[in-house]
Amino acid sequence: MAQKRLIAGLLAIFLGSLGVHKFYLGLNTQGILILGANIGVWVVALLIGLVTLGLGLLVTLPLAGLVSSALGLLGLIEGVLYLAKSDADFQRDYLAGKKPWL
Repeated sequence: MAQKRLIAGLLAIFLGSLGVHKFYLGLNTQGILILGANIGVWVVALLIGLVTLGLGLLVTLPLAGLVSSALGLLGLIEGVLYLAKSDADFQRDYLAGKKPWL
C-alpha cells in the first residue's frame, strides 16, 4: 500500500501535467482529460500559428505554456496530498473510493 501511494505521489509530482498518476490509479477518464487538455492546447496553439503565418504564436504559445503549467501545478498539489495521507486514508480515498480530483 505504501509503495502504491509513493509511486502515485511521485508520478503526480513529476508527470502530473500528463495525467500519468491518474492512469496509475485506474482513473482513466481523468487521465485522458488531463493528457488531452495538455496535448490539445499545444496542437491548437500550433495550428493557430500556422494559420496566422506565425504571428499567432506570440499569443498562443505563452497561453499553452500557462495551461500546461497549471496542469503541472495541479499534479504537484495532488502528489503532495497523496504523500501526506496515511496508507489507510490513501486506500480509502483513492484506491477504494476512486476519488477523482484532489
